Amino acid sequence: MSDFPWLKSYPDFVSPTTEINYQNIVEIYEQSIKNFGNKVAYKNMDEELTYNEVNECVDSLVWYFQNKTNLKKGDKVALQMPNLLQYPIAIFACLKAGFVIVNTNPLYTADEMLHQYKDSGAKAVIIVENFAYNLEKILSKTNIETVITTTIGDLLGMLKGGLVNFVVRNVKKMVPAYSLPGNISLKKILKENKGKKGEPVVINAEDTAFLQYTGGTTGVSKGAELTNGNICANVSQVEEWIGENIEHGEEVIITALPLYHIFALTANCLTFFRYGAKNILITNPRDMPKFCADLKKNPFSVITGVNTLFIGLMNQEVFKGLDFSKMKLALGGGMAVQDIVAQQWEKLTGSALLEAYGLSETSPAATINPWNNKHKIGSIGLPLPNTDIKIFDDNLKEVKQGDPGEIGIKGPQVMKGYWKREDETKKCMHGDYFLTGDIGTMDEEGFFKIVDRKKEMILVSGFNVYPNDVEKAISENPKVLEVGVRGEKKEDGTEFVRAFIVRKDPSLTEEEVISFCREKLTNYKVPKSISFRDELPKSNVGKILRRLLK
Repeated sequence: MSDFPWLKSYPDFVSPTTEINYQNIVEIYEQSIKNFGNKVAYKNMDEELTYNEVNECVDSLVWYFQNKTNLKKGDKVALQMPNLLQYPIAIFACLKAGFVIVNTNPLYTADEMLHQYKDSGAKAVIIVENFAYNLEKILSKTNIETVITTTIGDLLGMLKGGLVNFVVRNVKKMVPAYSLPGNISLKKILKENKGKKGEPVVINAEDTAFLQYTGGTTGVSKGAELTNGNICANVSQVEEWIGENIEHGEEVIITALPLYHIFALTANCLTFFRYGAKNILITNPRDMPKFCADLKKNPFSVITGVNTLFIGLMNQEVFKGLDFSKMKLALGGGMAVQDIVAQQWEKLTGSALLEAYGLSETSPAATINPWNNKHKIGSIGLPLPNTDIKIFDDNLKEVKQGDPGEIGIKGPQVMKGYWKREDETKKCMHGDYFLTGDIGTMDEEGFFKIVDRKKEMILVSGFNVYPNDVEKAISENPKVLEVGVRGEKKEDGTEFVRAFIVRKDPSLTEEEVISFCREKLTNYKVPKSISFRDELPKSNVGKILRRLLK
């Protein structure tokens, strides 16, 4: 709240206000290159790149953009790849050239890609070849003129990179055949333009840096327009929170969340780049044995993740035997961190698992727990500097302390708005406060807690799943008459998608529905369970009542 009630009990948390230290993200980048040039910036599959080596690749790519394409400042460039060394290179090159980055989940289906590319007006894409076959299906329907492809092994060195690509293509068969005439290899660009530098681009705080696609509070996938100023504000706010708790140029951070997710993008890729950390990029965290092997080889001081990631790690015997003596920070976000998980983590590692809260629309951080054993398990923490949080009732009146209501966030990290959706932007703003759609409470010390979600969004492994998307996909099956979708919780508290279907054709099976969905939807959106019904509950106007689906 605006009177900072937590100051009495937590005077050393952070100042209620702080200076924003940067005009644009490129300033953060260039300062880090200057300060940490010979230190390792990123490591992936045992291959390392120093800050200077990252910069050399970034300069080459910027030169190519400016001299070999029609791209200009403000154009939208889609990035579609998992956590690889080339991802941060692509991010920083696009930012340095003044482009707007459209982060895209590489596992998206062709239909999902098409929506995002058309809505954003992307003119270029950098895509890992494993998913280029989907791009081929929809490229002619987009405005994309420049296609740059990359491989898993592009920056892993000649021997290792060649071996990795051979296994990925020929042994694991992970690269379906595709044809994209005119596409160019990222590896070729970096090799042929080594040593070249592009021209500086004037970038202002109000210039958009990212279109971060999200369902927001209404369920329709749309781009949250995050400016350079938004992101720089959030980095500065987190710097104030970090204070003197980490050592410049010495930290090792684990990045298992994908960089296309706003949490990893701002916290791992940008904020800890600012501190000269060594960033360990995990390409496939679902492969827990390989993930733990990477952790064993790279004693780490910081790790970020979602609740399910921490659960998965703690269930691995190898993880239990790791050396946690360097651990300083485990930060959970993207979904609620369960109390039992935080307790078990701290008991196992000796380091607290601090919960933070934010959204794509807030760049993302809005609240965070204090360091130094002053955190509250089950709480999303206290507001960051320059951030005011209020809780509103359904009439947008501020509730009494302790009462539940919708969380509203005001601060310099709040998005410019939803791209080309002025009406949607107006719906989620109350004055300067962004209405999150999350129901929360504030205790007497100013700590916030999430109670429930106002909308019917389903949260699967930290990613938003919207019933409309799933229902639309299922309804395209000719054997389906009616469908309703809702989220349900497992015993461990994690959510999954359940679909309720009235069959048009009685031969329709659960396996057939799930298989059909896998052709239409990203894996985390695919229902884990199907329930067949004779009828679905409806309102008096025929709307399916999801809350009554049981």
